[in-house]
Amino acid sequence: MSHFENWSVQRGGEIIARCANQEGAALPILQALQEAFGCVPRDAVPLVAAALNLSRAEVHGIVTFYHDFREAAPGAHVLKLCRAEACQSMGADALAAEARTQLRIDWGETSPDGRVTLEPVFCLGLCACAPAAMLDGKLFGGLDRARLDSLLDQARQK
Repeated sequence: MSHFENWSVQRGGEIIARCANQEGAALPILQALQEAFGCVPRDAVPLVAAALNLSRAEVHGIVTFYHDFREAAPGAHVLKLCRAEACQSMGADALAAEARTQLRIDWGETSPDGRVTLEPVFCLGLCACAPAAMLDGKLFGGLDRARLDSLLDQARQK
C-alpha cells in the first residue's frame, strides 16, 4: 500500500501556496509535491506555472532536468544504483544488469509487483567503497552480487 496521498487539485494548490513565497520557489514546490504524492503529477505542472508566472514548458523542463523528480509514483521501495565512473570501474555495470534482469525492468521502471523502482544515480559519495547503492534512503557500499541479491530480497519482502 502506498504511503503517498492521492492527487487532488485542492491539495496540490495548498502545497503550492505554502511554498510559493520562498526564494527560488520552483524547487521547493516540486519537492513538496513529490513528497506528498510520490511524484510531480502532470496536472500540477500548470498550477505551479501559474503560481510562479512561468510557462508550463519551463516547469516541465525543471521536472525532467533533475533526476530525483518523478512523473509517476514509485514502487514501495526505491533502489538507486550508482552509475558514476568510480562505481563503473568496480563492476557496477554488471550489477546493474543483474538488478534489471532480476526485477524484469529497466531504469526508471517499477517491478511488475509494484515493490521496487530502479533508478540510476550519478554519485552517492561512496567512491572509496564502490560500487554503491541506496535502498529507501539508506546507503550501501562495497556492493557485490551477494549484497545486491540481499538488497533485492529485502525490497521484495517488505
